[in-house]
Amino acid sequence: MSTGPGADSAPAPNRHDDDTRTTSLQGEDASAAPAAPVAPAKGGTFSSLRIRNYRLYAGGQVVSNAGTWMQRIAQDWLVLGLTGSSAAVGITTALQFLPMLLFGLYGGVIADRLPKRRLLVVTQAAMGATGLALAVLTLSGHVQVWHVYLIAFVLGVVTVVDNPARQAFVSEMVGPADLRNAVSLNSANFQSARLVGPAVAGVLITAVGSGWAFLLNGLSFAAPVAALLMMRSSELHKVERAPRGKGQLREGLRHVAERPELIWPIVLVGFIGTFGFNFPIWLTAFVNNVFHAGAGTYGLLNTLMAAGSLAGALLAARRGSSRQRLLIGAAAAFGVLEVVAALAPDFWVFAVLLVPIGMFGLTINVTANSSIQLASDPALRGRVMSLFMMVFMGGTPLGAPLVGWVTDAYGPRVGFISGGVISLAAAGGVGFALARAGGLRLRVDLRPGRPHLTFVPRQAVAPEAFAR
Repeated sequence: MSTGPGADSAPAPNRHDDDTRTTSLQGEDASAAPAAPVAPAKGGTFSSLRIRNYRLYAGGQVVSNAGTWMQRIAQDWLVLGLTGSSAAVGITTALQFLPMLLFGLYGGVIADRLPKRRLLVVTQAAMGATGLALAVLTLSGHVQVWHVYLIAFVLGVVTVVDNPARQAFVSEMVGPADLRNAVSLNSANFQSARLVGPAVAGVLITAVGSGWAFLLNGLSFAAPVAALLMMRSSELHKVERAPRGKGQLREGLRHVAERPELIWPIVLVGFIGTFGFNFPIWLTAFVNNVFHAGAGTYGLLNTLMAAGSLAGALLAARRGSSRQRLLIGAAAAFGVLEVVAALAPDFWVFAVLLVPIGMFGLTINVTANSSIQLASDPALRGRVMSLFMMVFMGGTPLGAPLVGWVTDAYGPRVGFISGGVISLAAAGGVGFALARAGGLRLRVDLRPGRPHLTFVPRQAVAPEAFAR
């Protein structure tokens, strides 16, 4: 399964701190001496695919990602069918992400200590096993909702290690120059599978039941395991592994806390991940209670959102940088669109609005992910990315049951609106915090022909990095 993304040896040049950081709010603390920014890799939208190891990785992931999306749709629909409750769907989602909240930072320590490629072989095989277990229970007719809860929790435990290892392993495959492009292509890969997985899942659920979707997902993990085993260790970019020792969690947290360009994007994705990304709850509720449709319609809505997300990922792959103002703008647009979609008068207006929601949601993820990776010390990247994923995904156990309760108690529209309003407020708050950290203030100019809202320096010299 992928929600975003080891090397044992590599003679490749060791490009660490100086060339993996950009300046000011982009990736270098304003108080530190400026380092030369990483030059964007040439070669266009798909430049990372020139690298053999990354091609293998991407090929394996597209297969397992399709299976992952099939299981997500089948799991949500199975729980809804077993219980008739949106809150139960929220509990399933919460249990899957609860381990990330409880143990996420420890997963980052493990990812920094162990060879990531070998670690990923184990975690991907374990994820496949959870899909096969759910398939056996469902196809045999013995599945109960507590089985789904338990398997979701076990999958979450594996994800604690798998997520930071995959996120950090991207830089080992492609190096810092291609990192932004590779992160964007990973998202495009995931969203491309999302175009296929939900549609296939909808057909399978309607025709033969959820069990076959779980079975295909379990088998799909053979592809990434094979791809990892076929990689050439000599072509991986060497990153020194963290030794065993005390204080490694505190070291990672201190590294993030001392850098505004790390802490504030993590805060933003935390709010949006907790309250704004509860689509399994909202879409099942809209399909079931507002539009009175079935699993095929649920798959269609997920496919439309995936189309927007794929467009967002490909646009991100073409960009040469990850700007903080792009992150804030995408988060604000995401919140506004959720509110508008919640008030949509009919099905097709609602469905069409899911496309830009998917695009802006993906832009938030990719921009935050790549800027945080580039701003992090490579030796601490696993811990930093585990904190990023812990906040982004680990907030779901807190938000999903609450959002599910609001959706059950006050209706799908109110539930969806609440997520949009919180996302919009978080974008505004973090935007002002980043501007303040960069020495900027908001200027309002109502004269015709001039920008009405702009950030300008508090002092004579503007921080150039924020303005780029």
